[in-house]
Amino acid sequence: MTRYRWASLLGAAAICVAVAIPSSFAAVDDKGFVIIHPNEIVYGPNPAGSGPDIAVIAGDPNKEGFYIIRARFKPGVMSQPHYHPGDRHVTVISGMWWAGRGAKFDPDSTTPLGPGSYMLHPAGEPHFDGAKDVETVVEIKGMGPAPSIPAGR
Repeated sequence: MTRYRWASLLGAAAICVAVAIPSSFAAVDDKGFVIIHPNEIVYGPNPAGSGPDIAVIAGDPNKEGFYIIRARFKPGVMSQPHYHPGDRHVTVISGMWWAGRGAKFDPDSTTPLGPGSYMLHPAGEPHFDGAKDVETVVEIKGMGPAPSIPAGR
């Protein structure tokens, strides 16, 4: 293969990787395997302006298709009641995640879920969640688009 053709293919591959994979990923090998270590995950402020910091691990929750995000709740940060149009699968990575169900915000009615715990947020069902005493990280998987819709709308 000529040098120009290799450069074109590598350039096109780099553009595809840059668009498809967040810059926080440490390595993408020639077969497409992606490796990222916890200290390489880049969190940004929540697009809603409040709530947990968010890191997109794979896909794009704002577009059609599969996505994975991580949400990092600082102590005392809880989301207000909201729902999503599709199912969301949540796994607790670290800390203690407090999950509530329903449209009424009541942190005292939440269920504590520790590392390794799983919860399904069914499509259209109001819920709220967050951290009380310790920083908590959860991983969320689903099919986009996945906006958060305030309960009552």
